[in-house]
Amino acid sequence: MTVTFPTGFLWGAATAAYQVEGAAREDGRTPSIWDTFSRTPGRVLGGDTGDTATGHYHRREEDVRLMAELGLGAYRFSVSWPRVQPTGRGPASRGGLDFYRALVDDLLARGIQPMLTLYHWDLPQELEDAGGWPARETAHRFADYALLVGEALGDRVGLWTTLNEPWCSAFLGYAAGVHAPGRTDDEAALRAAHHLNLAHGLGAQALRTVLSADARLSVALNPAAVRARTPAPGDLDAQRRVDALATRIFTEPMLRGAYPADLISDTEPITDWSFVRDGDTDIVKHPLDALGINYYAPTVVSAATDNRPDRSDGHGAGGRSPWPGAGRVAFHRPPGKRTAMDWAVDPTGLYDLLMRFTREAPGLPLIITENGAAFDDKPDADGAVHDPERIAYLHAHLDAVLRALGDGADVRGYFLWSLLDNFEWAYGYSKRFGAVYVDYATLARTPKSSARWYARVARTGRLTPS
Repeated sequence: MTVTFPTGFLWGAATAAYQVEGAAREDGRTPSIWDTFSRTPGRVLGGDTGDTATGHYHRREEDVRLMAELGLGAYRFSVSWPRVQPTGRGPASRGGLDFYRALVDDLLARGIQPMLTLYHWDLPQELEDAGGWPARETAHRFADYALLVGEALGDRVGLWTTLNEPWCSAFLGYAAGVHAPGRTDDEAALRAAHHLNLAHGLGAQALRTVLSADARLSVALNPAAVRARTPAPGDLDAQRRVDALATRIFTEPMLRGAYPADLISDTEPITDWSFVRDGDTDIVKHPLDALGINYYAPTVVSAATDNRPDRSDGHGAGGRSPWPGAGRVAFHRPPGKRTAMDWAVDPTGLYDLLMRFTREAPGLPLIITENGAAFDDKPDADGAVHDPERIAYLHAHLDAVLRALGDGADVRGYFLWSLLDNFEWAYGYSKRFGAVYVDYATLARTPKSSARWYARVARTGRLTPS
């Protein structure tokens, strides 16, 4: 089997604005739902917030130099909506846009391709107060925001992503309540999922009016590698239900222009889907130039055997489920090694997803927009940070990518999550995903041994021993 990646394969790392930027109240930025959520007692572990995060807003040049030293060919970052368009309405903030202009210029000067994500969960709080993603108007506000960013950066950014993991925005935010804005309403979550889809389509349409002809548009989804615990009919039906809610609720309207009939049937007790208007799915089905896939671990399900099904789904232990219409599904811990997030280390799930979309969306290039692992990294006595577990994790998953390439998958790039240790949403600063260690007291950066290993792979295009 080959151990060499194709010429031109894009090697990158990723971050998200609220997790790394800090400067939460500077240059006209207004609060996002994550500012509000993290400042609400009991919502985030340890009472942590992203007010300072890793200080990337003021350490931009240092971080770009670090990327160059690590040989990255691309950097996937998100734009903070309330930094660029305070309150989510009206003209752009010059100061907010200037930060991203400078970031893009710094990246290009060092030969690093910018990959811009418009939305990575930081909805302006004023839009949430007006209804949030369950409100149709939010999708139109997103299109206006997309146009502002496209007009400012479209001449220099060639890779654009509309949304990151809309499943998390809809179902962790509005059904389970473990992510911002912390609401627990199944019907609102399903409406939010549709309006996120609509926002993707409207945003893509807006961008196409201002981007160059060779700019590429994508969306970053976290499709689930769902596995039935046994071949029993009840377990297979559980697999189908979760696949509809986790994956096909986004891929079917985006790629085929219609919601799955079984999804609508499964959720009939919750909603009649009248929030989907004539013509909506035609908008959602905007042509994509690539499909972004975020992958961390597989999902194992079965039919529930009682009225309190297991919630070992990897999305927190809250009392509310993020799975509307799947109340009789049980989630099980996959076997094998685990990360600090208690997620299974299983690269076969990534291979399966790459081959699935090779079959279901032939001709559509794939990009792994997130893949990585949290471990309990600590500096040694000399200040070095050795993380052999992460190197083994990355090696195994990159090997899965090579297998998929060999079996016909058109995978164009891989983005390591994450460049830096950072604010890990409801877990605060307790989980470290970064290839670069961040001392949260001083914000000093120290590349871990995995960063050096990944740099060698990126530089040579060859999967070296772990």
